[in-house]
Amino acid sequence: MTTHATHPASTTVSAGPAAASPRPRLDFAQSAPKVFRALVGFDAAAREGLDPALVELVQIRSSLLNHCAYCLHMHTNDARRAGESEDRLHMVAVWREARHFFTEKEQAALALTEAVTLVSDGGVPDDVYAEAAARFDEEELAHVLALILAINTWNRVALSTGKVAGTDERRR
Repeated sequence: MTTHATHPASTTVSAGPAAASPRPRLDFAQSAPKVFRALVGFDAAAREGLDPALVELVQIRSSLLNHCAYCLHMHTNDARRAGESEDRLHMVAVWREARHFFTEKEQAALALTEAVTLVSDGGVPDDVYAEAAARFDEEELAHVLALILAINTWNRVALSTGKVAGTDERRR
């Protein structure tokens, strides 16, 4: 049997309207502003020249794989505001079984997102990389890789600092 110790900085979320609002552990942007601004700059540079729909699909897939509710909530909302369909948003989690919802380029990006996000499970297979390289020119591929690295970093920042889904500060 595993017991989980309660850390003073951790938050417990219970279901229902009476649940206390969880608070993040650390305000990363305030505590490390230079690092935060560098990540924002890296993220912006990674997106340059990429289709905004592709950007959101990559960010959603990575956030799903990393179990990052904060980023998943943020990027599904961003995708909706950009005109993404509910059907496609619902199919991102099972894109391999619903390939007809996604272009071949999007499928290659989603496969690469999975490989890079789960890199400890066996690296980035040659066939996955080759398919992405066949669908993107070198500059686009470099940007897709940078985007995957950026969202994985953001997922880890959000998860380790206890960011709460639905509290996207960008909208304030």
